[in-house]
Amino acid sequence: MGMRRRPLARAAVVGGVAYHAGKRGAQNAAAEQAQDQQIADLQAQQQYAPPPQQYAPAPAAPAAGGADMVTQLENLKKLLDEGVLTQAEFDMQKQKLLSAS
Repeated sequence: MGMRRRPLARAAVVGGVAYHAGKRGAQNAAAEQAQDQQIADLQAQQQYAPPPQQYAPAPAAPAAGGADMVTQLENLKKLLDEGVLTQAEFDMQKQKLLSAS
């Protein structure tokens, strides 16, 4: 009777290991499939996203006087608030105006 238990125990161990290996393989395959789906979704979003709009920076007009410079700075600030200019473009144009005076 003792001899029969060893083959059964060995088969149970082999079967248990095979079960867990198969389960782990299925989990890995499911995780990889989910990751592939996420990548495909992101690529589809990027493909259909509208390209960012490019705006030309506002030309800096020569400053004729103090009141004109204030008006130009106000116009630049309005363009910044509307999103036509970025903060870097606004700063660059402001420096040009202030250095021209």
